[in-house]
Amino acid sequence: MSKPVSRRGFLKQLNCAAVGSSAILNTLLNLKLASSVVAQSGPLDNKALVCIFLSGGMDSFNVLVPWEQSAYNTYSITRGAYGSDGGLALARNALRQLLAPSASYGLHPSCANLQAMANGTGAFAGKRRLAFVSNVGTLVQPVTKAQFNAWENGQNAALPVPKALFSHSDQIEQWQTAVPQGMAQLSGWAGRCADILNAYYNPGSSASMSISLGGNNVLQVGNATQQFVVTPSGALTFEGNTGGVTNNPLQFKNAALRSTLDQHYTNLLTESFSRLTQESDAAQLGFQSQFDSANAQLGGAVDALFPPANYLAPTLKAVVKTIKIRSQLGLRRQTFFVQYGGWDHHGELLNTQAGMLATLDTALGAYQQALEMLGLQNDVVSFTASDFSRTLRSNGRGTDHAWGANAMVFGGKVDGGKIFGTYPDLTLDGPNDVGRGGRLLPSTSADLYFAELLRWFGVTSGNMSYVLPNVANFWNPNSASPPLSFVLP
Repeated sequence: MSKPVSRRGFLKQLNCAAVGSSAILNTLLNLKLASSVVAQSGPLDNKALVCIFLSGGMDSFNVLVPWEQSAYNTYSITRGAYGSDGGLALARNALRQLLAPSASYGLHPSCANLQAMANGTGAFAGKRRLAFVSNVGTLVQPVTKAQFNAWENGQNAALPVPKALFSHSDQIEQWQTAVPQGMAQLSGWAGRCADILNAYYNPGSSASMSISLGGNNVLQVGNATQQFVVTPSGALTFEGNTGGVTNNPLQFKNAALRSTLDQHYTNLLTESFSRLTQESDAAQLGFQSQFDSANAQLGGAVDALFPPANYLAPTLKAVVKTIKIRSQLGLRRQTFFVQYGGWDHHGELLNTQAGMLATLDTALGAYQQALEMLGLQNDVVSFTASDFSRTLRSNGRGTDHAWGANAMVFGGKVDGGKIFGTYPDLTLDGPNDVGRGGRLLPSTSADLYFAELLRWFGVTSGNMSYVLPNVANFWNPNSASPPLSFVLP
């Protein structure tokens, strides 16, 4: 089964064909990697990283909320008292309180499953699977409020800060590249991770370890590896559901497309395009055969966990199925990209977010329960990311673009029930607020968040700087101490 080729990958191979052979490109890429990485090592175990990207900028300070009375009072004043005109604060008695050591905090009322995952109660009795990383965001190097304010006022123009702060497209890109200062040629940290780990952990496999159920993304684009895009129903192929009807127009269309691919062309560009499309289609068909096989079936009890009407649940169910068939695909390492958008709540935050969080909460609860029932919980670490969090102060009905955010990480190897990083002071114009309605300066770099995940995933200290070019500004990759400690030994 050959790997599918993205537009970017196709153009790379096409350029090589124009000068004689794609082997030239492979040689150049291998030389580039050889100069950047060291030999990979580690146990040949099975692991998967699953990114759930909440695009639009989730207001995560209404997800993880102070419960302790004095801190809650500050939160309520800053966000606008519960029930007041334009107020965004949640009622304290409606919050779902966390247990010790995080009993000073509560979760949004829509997050019953997330509360159970953090507290080790209900369906997760005795299993504390969920932790939080607080006030995490994109940074090039550590920055103080005074330094940032000077930079914003034009007094410290040389200060390295993320490009185009508060912009959706730029911050999404930076969360996925881990290079907030910008890149001439985009690649993502999970893609660069695949550059290093694929040959060691997945030798001989023609399947991609970078699987996206959220369409094309930057996160999984490497310098020598590409993502493999599928859907909740499986592969993207020329095949289609004809409803059992013969001589369906779709069958005629597919037959015509395949006929064009089976031809040989004298034009080099046309021949190259045909060959690459054939390889991609063959890869998708190979994946689909495994995805539909008996090995991929989850069983009635697991299937029943996923409500079909839930927007996100079928996608996460497909992730579970693909992890379950990792042996058939020849993959000991897999990364997954899942996207759930619509969090750009400039207006009507409270009602809209409550509904979306209920969808997210149900899907994540079902997904983690499925991994537990299949015995996969210790092999998978899942984590959330978003463009940014949102302003603490209401704009009247919603919130605007901000910076530092709260993220969630969960799995059998996560030290659940805890908050890592530093939960910020929510006072307007306080020590963490850089202004414009309560934009919080991150106290934890996204690099530390990613480094903790990658360290568990198997990236060695010598290769960490290739995957995360800025990580040494925040943590020594050769240190025996973990970046944040939310992954258990």
